[in-house]
Amino acid sequence: MSTETKTVEMRGHIIDSMALARVMNKIIGRGGSYEFLQFDVGVKDTDISYLKLQVTADNTTLLDEILDDIHREGAIDIDPKSATIKPAPKDMTLPMDFYSTTNNETRIFYDNHWILVQKQMMDKCIVLRDDNTAVCTPIRDVHQGDEIVCGEDGVHVIVPRRPRKTTDTFAFMNSGSSSERPTLNIARRVAQDIYNAKKNNGRVIIVGGPAIVHTGGSPSISAMIRHGYINGILAGNALAVHDIESSIYGTSLGMRIKDATPVSKGHRNHMDTVNEVFTYGSIRQMVDAGRLQKGIFYECVKNNIPFVLAGSIRDDGPLPDVITDVVQAQRKYKELLKGATLVLMISTMLHSIAVGNMLPSTVQIIAVDINQSTVTKLVDRGTWHALGIVTDVGAFLPLVLQEIQQQEST
Repeated sequence: MSTETKTVEMRGHIIDSMALARVMNKIIGRGGSYEFLQFDVGVKDTDISYLKLQVTADNTTLLDEILDDIHREGAIDIDPKSATIKPAPKDMTLPMDFYSTTNNETRIFYDNHWILVQKQMMDKCIVLRDDNTAVCTPIRDVHQGDEIVCGEDGVHVIVPRRPRKTTDTFAFMNSGSSSERPTLNIARRVAQDIYNAKKNNGRVIIVGGPAIVHTGGSPSISAMIRHGYINGILAGNALAVHDIESSIYGTSLGMRIKDATPVSKGHRNHMDTVNEVFTYGSIRQMVDAGRLQKGIFYECVKNNIPFVLAGSIRDDGPLPDVITDVVQAQRKYKELLKGATLVLMISTMLHSIAVGNMLPSTVQIIAVDINQSTVTKLVDRGTWHALGIVTDVGAFLPLVLQEIQQQEST
């Protein structure tokens, strides 16, 4: 029986990233087979490895399916063809066979050399510019005549290696998320990463949900902002409303934060909060007038820390600071994420998934939530490199702050 073969190569940290294991599993899972033609393993942990692999399948169709599967793990043709370029037929429209990106570093082979794709994000197209640069581009930003990369010829996905430092990899966690490890130990390692990010002039961004306030975690985030550890906040209307409500009335959703007891007519406190912000004009004007004197957004204003609030159909108000145009909000999110080195996703499923889709896999992501499903969905939606901690954020955040302060004193 005749078979079809193709020789591909992989280069990089293909062993410790598990890319090689995934490639072998995908080939076998599709009913194909493989043979190692050359395998040069890096001697030191900083060395890269090189593999030349022959892939065999029963027919051309099956072989093409296998090659498509393993392409996104970094396996490319041994003799790369030039990337296929086609013009966009009109604004916000792509050729039917456009290449859809991953969040991993990507290069395209064009004009006999490799070009690194800029602004890497998943689920975008690649536009080749006149200056021979390639840029990850949302479909809404595509203009008629833009040169679009199509198909997978000449496209190389570079799967990142796993970080080498224990504090970066969370080596104590054997899976993508953990709810059974010692909380203090985990908090210490998160604090170390935040502390190191500031020390190394990195940028730490928080993606937060209102549970930060409901569980009493707001003072800890406020302190981190005040001491220069947080460089930006991405959230929805709810985090801002409940943070301001708790700062003014001491409640969140009408419940006293200090003892979780209901307040008479407390159900209207969050609407009173929305009304007050409108009365002053904005969160900043509320701070400037002296009405808002503590909390996450008070600290943002006082310390010139930018924040972006994205609206949704369920918002009360929303606050005047909230961007209700979802496309504009997405663009503002991306602007604030530029240069981010560590992103903390705290108790917000939808915003976490959205931000995860905007980030390259080289950015460290830590997701903290009481619900295991939040972390699982974040990983399932493409942010495979996120590290999850399943715990109560109200108890966890004070521990992280305590450990940061301990780092400062040593």
